[in-house]
Amino acid sequence: MASNSIWLLAGVRTPFVGVDGPFAHRDSLTLSVPVVQVMAARVRGPIDFGVWGAVIPNLAYANLAREVWLEAKLDPHVPTFTTIMQCSTSMAGVFEAAGMLARGSASLALVGGVESMSRVQIGLGQNLSDWMRRVGQARDLRQRIAVFRKLRPSDIRLFIPEVKNRVTGRSMGEHTEDMAKTWNVSRQEQDELALASHQRAIAQDRGFFADLIIPLDGTARDHFPRRDTSMEKLGRLRPAFDRASGRGTLTAGNSSPLTDGAAAIWVATDAGLSRLPSETPRVQLMDFEMAAIDIFNEGLLMAPVTAIARLLARHSLTFDAIALWEIHEAFSAQVACHIRALEDKKYVREKAGVEHTFGSFPRDRMNPHGGSVALGHPFGATGARILSQAVKELAAMPPGSRAIVSICADGGLGTVALLQN
Repeated sequence: MASNSIWLLAGVRTPFVGVDGPFAHRDSLTLSVPVVQVMAARVRGPIDFGVWGAVIPNLAYANLAREVWLEAKLDPHVPTFTTIMQCSTSMAGVFEAAGMLARGSASLALVGGVESMSRVQIGLGQNLSDWMRRVGQARDLRQRIAVFRKLRPSDIRLFIPEVKNRVTGRSMGEHTEDMAKTWNVSRQEQDELALASHQRAIAQDRGFFADLIIPLDGTARDHFPRRDTSMEKLGRLRPAFDRASGRGTLTAGNSSPLTDGAAAIWVATDAGLSRLPSETPRVQLMDFEMAAIDIFNEGLLMAPVTAIARLLARHSLTFDAIALWEIHEAFSAQVACHIRALEDKKYVREKAGVEHTFGSFPRDRMNPHGGSVALGHPFGATGARILSQAVKELAAMPPGSRAIVSICADGGLGTVALLQN
């Protein structure tokens, strides 16, 4: 990192709710605005710039960040831009903001993201779009008739966004089933991780999330944490992605659900801290790492392992030197695969190019207030959610404590942050 200290301060988010639930009438724009307005109302002085993102595209928004800013009726002179990195979107936005602030020309950035899974826009297939454009360009009836004759039945199709990798044509769950088989992750281990996530997420009943969640449309808390779940109930669920081989282990119970929600976080220099309430939890962003893997041969969601290993090695840290681990739970199986790989000396040496001196992974320090399986996973918002949560958790620990925050993303990508209080 550059010479300027970079701070992350906990922001706010909407409750995370299920697709076609309480926020079904809100698109990415109207779901973001209340979060941004609450954030902006807490600032004394200017916000220097804003970064916002969403994974699912909408043809109405060329720059979603700018549309959110203007719709929220905030200062129009503040630059705002949109970023996207699949599930790492708002974490990548934090890294972008940190790099810009480290130059010293700005002090405070508002960063976040959103996903409205209930309002996914369906488009025309490319050939049908091209054909309609030519119809509009035709100057007379004869030209229109000529264009109409060129339309083929195979051109008449809609584009419906799916939660699949474009290159492989397979879903995240299908890829993760492959990872689970490669690393011999059992159904029981996945369900145990899922149960722990739900049990820890119920912390919101004890008030942990009270200052992190803003009520919206009559909803004040996340809908997903199952207060009555058990290993028996999780064990009765059928495989969701591999239903034919008899070896499928990923279910609706140990996978993150389709979610609507928006989340934000502050990124600041020392000077920027003075513009925010002193009670806002804050920690330093010490470093970060991004990694990518070969999605055809290395497991679609395995990139964070490489990033974590390189980050720890760069700072000569062991697993035990990290007091808090916040690992995004796209799937419980993916988390288990990451832990296995992080403990595999040969894998770390070959994939990350560093010698393994980290020790055994401390599972008891991971996701102490629940992860995405229990809290939900609105793609563009997860980075800001998990970082704000980690900031609040770490800020309450003894001075000098460190945290690793990790997110896997479609396309074989991973982002990891090192925090310290």
